[in-house]
Amino acid sequence: MKNLHDAEKLAKEMITIGKLAKRETVCVVTNMDEPLGYNIGNSLEVKEAIEALKGDIAEDVKKVVLELGSYMIVLAGITNELEKAKEMLIENLQNGKAYNKFMELVKKQGGDITYLSDLENFEESQYIEPIYSEKTGYIYSMDAKEIGKLACSLGAGRVKKEDKIDSSVGIVLLKKVGDYVTKDEEIAYLHINNPEQLEPAKESIKKIIKIRKEKQEALKTIIKVIK
Repeated sequence: MKNLHDAEKLAKEMITIGKLAKRETVCVVTNMDEPLGYNIGNSLEVKEAIEALKGDIAEDVKKVVLELGSYMIVLAGITNELEKAKEMLIENLQNGKAYNKFMELVKKQGGDITYLSDLENFEESQYIEPIYSEKTGYIYSMDAKEIGKLACSLGAGRVKKEDKIDSSVGIVLLKKVGDYVTKDEEIAYLHINNPEQLEPAKESIKKIIKIRKEKQEALKTIIKVIK
């Protein structure tokens, strides 16, 4: 949903459907004004997810995972305390159980678990180019939709249904909204296989990641919970 009003309306409709199915339903409204995590692109996102399961998890991803996961645990009747549920999740991220369970699931479905144990097995793009800030200040906007469209144009998604997805391309962000950056500081990396896309993509990402002098607060990840 593109605004909070529509998100709340959809959440209430989902809760009504849940009640009709005699299932307790909770909706968590999250912020999509910037990408969740730092990686955009197929292999890049998988690698970030694997690292998260090992405990190296981006703060915004962690907030969403703990919020959704804790409600799932409570709804399953394992505990009736959200904070206790969050503690259980954190423990299983830190002790390796989350990562080991994922390894088990992939193995049982016939997947190649060497990709999980050694991320170097993932194919990388031919070109990995840094993007530098053109000014000093605070990042106040990075439109998630526009970043997604840019990643798609690089081959990370389909524009037409017959398009072939390139799993190695995408974008790696180094900053979030609210972060302070200096001129010529690295703020992102482009992962590209077509050199002709490089310069246009650089110009696009510089326009998407907006910087100004005024201090900017970090975005709130969890907007509200509707029951």
